[in-house]
Amino acid sequence: MSAEIIQNITAATKANAEALQESSKAAFNGAQELAKAYQTLATKNAEKIQSFAKEIAAVKSPVEFKALHDKLIEEVTTSVFDDSKQIVELTTSVVETVFDPIKKQIEATFQPLQAPAEKAKAPAKAVKVAEVA
Repeated sequence: MSAEIIQNITAATKANAEALQESSKAAFNGAQELAKAYQTLATKNAEKIQSFAKEIAAVKSPVEFKALHDKLIEEVTTSVFDDSKQIVELTTSVVETVFDPIKKQIEATFQPLQAPAEKAKAPAKAVKVAEVA
Protein backbone atom coordinates (compact mmCIF):
# COMPACT_ATOMS: atom_id res chain seq x y z
CA MET A 1 0.00 0.00 0.00
CA SER A 2 1.17 3.46 -0.73
CA ALA A 3 1.68 6.07 1.97
CA GLU A 4 -1.09 8.19 0.46
CA ILE A 5 -3.66 5.38 0.73
CA ILE A 6 -2.66 4.72 4.33
CA GLN A 7 -2.97 8.44 5.14
CA ASN A 8 -6.43 8.54 3.52
CA ILE A 9 -7.58 5.48 5.45
CA THR A 10 -6.19 6.92 8.70
CA ALA A 11 -7.87 10.29 8.10
CA ALA A 12 -11.20 8.63 7.25
CA THR A 13 -11.00 6.40 10.33
CA LYS A 14 -10.22 9.39 12.53
CA ALA A 15 -13.12 11.40 11.04
CA ASN A 16 -15.47 8.44 11.55
CA ALA A 17 -14.38 8.06 15.18
CA GLU A 18 -14.87 11.79 15.80
CA ALA A 19 -18.36 11.67 14.26
CA LEU A 20 -19.22 8.65 16.41
CA GLN A 21 -17.90 10.40 19.52
CA GLU A 22 -19.92 13.52 18.73
CA SER A 23 -22.99 11.39 18.13
CA SER A 24 -22.50 9.51 21.41
CA LYS A 25 -22.15 12.78 23.30
CA ALA A 26 -25.36 14.06 21.70
CA ALA A 27 -27.13 10.80 22.62
CA PHE A 28 -26.06 11.14 26.25
CA ASN A 29 -27.18 14.77 26.43
CA GLY A 30 -30.42 13.94 24.65
CA ALA A 31 -31.16 11.10 27.07
CA GLN A 32 -30.64 13.52 29.95
CA GLU A 33 -33.00 16.05 28.35
CA LEU A 34 -35.65 13.39 27.83
CA ALA A 35 -35.26 12.12 31.41
CA LYS A 36 -35.72 15.67 32.73
CA ALA A 37 -38.79 16.16 30.53
CA TYR A 38 -40.34 12.90 31.74
CA GLN A 39 -39.54 13.76 35.35
CA THR A 40 -41.14 17.18 34.98
CA LEU A 41 -44.16 15.56 33.38
CA ALA A 42 -44.46 12.98 36.17
CA THR A 43 -44.21 15.68 38.85
CA LYS A 44 -46.84 17.80 37.09
CA ASN A 45 -49.18 14.83 36.76
CA ALA A 46 -48.73 13.83 40.42
CA GLU A 47 -49.63 17.37 41.45
CA LYS A 48 -52.70 17.27 39.18
CA ILE A 49 -53.84 13.98 40.72
CA GLN A 50 -53.58 15.45 44.21
CA SER A 51 -55.49 18.52 43.12
CA PHE A 52 -58.18 16.41 41.43
CA ALA A 53 -58.54 14.24 44.55
CA LYS A 54 -59.04 17.33 46.73
CA GLU A 55 -61.63 18.72 44.33
CA ILE A 56 -63.51 15.40 44.21
CA ALA A 57 -63.43 15.13 48.01
CA ALA A 58 -65.07 18.55 48.24
CA VAL A 59 -68.01 17.60 45.98
CA LYS A 60 -71.39 17.82 47.73
CA SER A 61 -73.87 16.65 45.09
CA PRO A 62 -74.14 14.34 42.08
CA VAL A 63 -74.65 17.35 39.79
CA GLU A 64 -71.50 18.99 41.12
CA PHE A 65 -69.64 15.68 40.74
CA LYS A 66 -70.76 15.33 37.10
CA ALA A 67 -69.66 18.91 36.29
CA LEU A 68 -66.28 18.36 37.96
CA HIS A 69 -65.88 15.01 36.22
CA ASP A 70 -66.52 16.58 32.80
CA LYS A 71 -64.07 19.39 33.57
CA LEU A 72 -61.36 16.97 34.68
CA ILE A 73 -61.82 14.75 31.62
CA GLU A 74 -61.41 17.75 29.35
CA GLU A 75 -58.31 18.96 31.21
CA VAL A 76 -56.72 15.51 31.21
CA THR A 77 -57.41 14.97 27.51
CA THR A 78 -55.94 18.33 26.57
CA SER A 79 -52.95 17.75 28.84
CA VAL A 80 -52.25 14.29 27.38
CA PHE A 81 -52.20 15.64 23.82
CA ASP A 82 -50.06 18.67 24.74
CA ASP A 83 -47.60 16.60 26.78
CA SER A 84 -47.35 13.94 24.08
CA LYS A 85 -46.67 16.57 21.44
CA GLN A 86 -43.91 18.07 23.58
CA ILE A 87 -42.27 14.67 24.17
CA VAL A 88 -42.48 13.75 20.46
CA GLU A 89 -40.91 17.06 19.43
CA LEU A 90 -38.11 16.65 21.97
CA THR A 91 -37.49 13.03 20.94
CA THR A 92 -37.38 14.00 17.26
CA SER A 93 -34.92 16.77 18.03
CA VAL A 94 -32.70 14.40 20.02
CA VAL A 95 -32.71 11.76 17.28
CA GLU A 96 -31.84 14.35 14.63
CA THR A 97 -29.04 15.73 16.81
CA VAL A 98 -27.65 12.24 17.47
CA PHE A 99 -27.55 11.22 13.82
CA ASP A 100 -26.46 14.55 12.34
CA PRO A 101 -22.67 14.05 12.87
CA ILE A 102 -22.85 10.57 11.33
CA LYS A 103 -24.93 11.82 8.41
CA LYS A 104 -22.45 14.63 7.73
CA GLN A 105 -19.53 12.21 7.89
CA ILE A 106 -21.20 9.84 5.45
CA GLU A 107 -21.91 12.72 3.09
CA ALA A 108 -18.30 13.93 3.36
CA THR A 109 -16.98 10.42 2.76
CA PHE A 110 -19.07 9.80 -0.35
CA GLN A 111 -19.03 13.30 -1.85
CA PRO A 112 -15.84 12.68 -3.87
CA LEU A 113 -17.55 9.66 -5.40
CA GLN A 114 -20.68 11.60 -6.40
CA ALA A 115 -19.02 13.78 -9.04
CA PRO A 116 -17.85 10.81 -11.17
CA ALA A 117 -21.18 9.05 -10.63
CA GLU A 118 -23.13 12.14 -11.72
CA LYS A 119 -20.87 12.48 -14.73
CA ALA A 120 -21.55 8.87 -15.67
CA LYS A 121 -25.31 9.48 -15.40
CA ALA A 122 -25.17 12.44 -17.79
CA PRO A 123 -26.83 11.63 -21.11
CA ALA A 124 -24.44 11.02 -23.95
CA LYS A 125 -24.23 13.69 -26.58
CA ALA A 126 -26.01 12.84 -29.78
CA VAL A 127 -23.71 11.98 -32.60
CA LYS A 128 -24.86 12.87 -36.11
CA VAL A 129 -24.50 10.15 -38.62
CA ALA A 130 -23.93 11.25 -42.19
CA GLU A 131 -26.71 10.24 -44.47
CA VAL A 132 -25.73 7.73 -47.05
CA ALA A 133 -27.37 8.23 -50.43
